[in-house]
Amino acid sequence: MYKHLRTLSLLGLAAFLGACASSNSGDVYTREQTREAQTVKMGTVESVRTVRIEGTKTPIGSGAGAVIGGVAGSSVGGGRGSIIAAVLGAVAGGLAGSAVEEGVTRKEGVEITVTLDKGSTIAVVQEGSASDFQVGDRVRILDADGVTRVTR
Repeated sequence: MYKHLRTLSLLGLAAFLGACASSNSGDVYTREQTREAQTVKMGTVESVRTVRIEGTKTPIGSGAGAVIGGVAGSSVGGGRGSIIAAVLGAVAGGLAGSAVEEGVTRKEGVEITVTLDKGSTIAVVQEGSASDFQVGDRVRILDADGVTRVTR
């Protein structure tokens, strides 16, 4: 029974963390980025490469995992054994929760190298797939407060 509880808890944690994931694609803006002027540059795509964007590593995953692991561990044995199992369960759960969070929030991305009309070359990494852009495409580079994105 405890094995099922632990499995359900980890699945619930994974679903929760997946719901918390945000997007880093060129089409998604934060609320703070709205109604803000952006610098626009034009250019031509020189290369496109698939990359992996690592997942988030916040205290939420490890904290939730530690709680679940501690509760599961406390049900093992009795007396001091139960306390030791709870501590070990919390440590193991924290590590597992952190790994689950990073894995669930990991994204596929694309590195787009663009030669700007003024002659310089830049590369921008954003969420998406290599099929979103082709070599030779004319693109816009939008820049505001250190956030750069490539769009058509």
